[in-house]
Amino acid sequence: MDTKKLLSQYKSGERDFQGITLHQANLNQANLSGVNLTEADLSGADLSQANLSGCNLTRANLTNADLNSANLQYTNLSEVNLIGADLMKANLKESNLSRADLRGANLMLANLLGANLSEVEMSGAVLNGANLNKANLIGSNINESEFNNTDLAGAIITELEMTGEILHIGLSHQWITWAGTC
Repeated sequence: MDTKKLLSQYKSGERDFQGITLHQANLNQANLSGVNLTEADLSGADLSQANLSGCNLTRANLTNADLNSANLQYTNLSEVNLIGADLMKANLKESNLSRADLRGANLMLANLLGANLSEVEMSGAVLNGANLNKANLIGSNINESEFNNTDLAGAIITELEMTGEILHIGLSHQWITWAGTC
């Protein structure tokens, strides 16, 4: 399927595009809110400034995709492949990214307020200036990730995740909810 057909079917009311292949598609500024893109191949796609709010992208391949300034609020991104993806300034508020692969992803200035990042692989990801307020990071690999000027107030994180490069930013226990404590 090509992008023109996808957008035409979406405009006609179709919302189920499970397993679709749109490798390197140009969907810049597209409105696809509420679509089912489970197991879709969107690797290398340009989804910058796209509206993907409320979508189901479970197990989708978004390797090296451009999601700069995209709206992914309330989106299911569980088990998604976002290796090397550009999510700079993306809105991921209250999205589910559990078990996602974010290795080397750019999440600078991204809004991850209340996002579920449990068991996420994000080694080498850049989260400088991101909002991780009230995000769940339990079981995530954040080694070698960059967290300069990142808002971690109210983030749920265990000491297990607090290894590697993140230690140098001087997190205060008073700003983080430690799992297993009151």
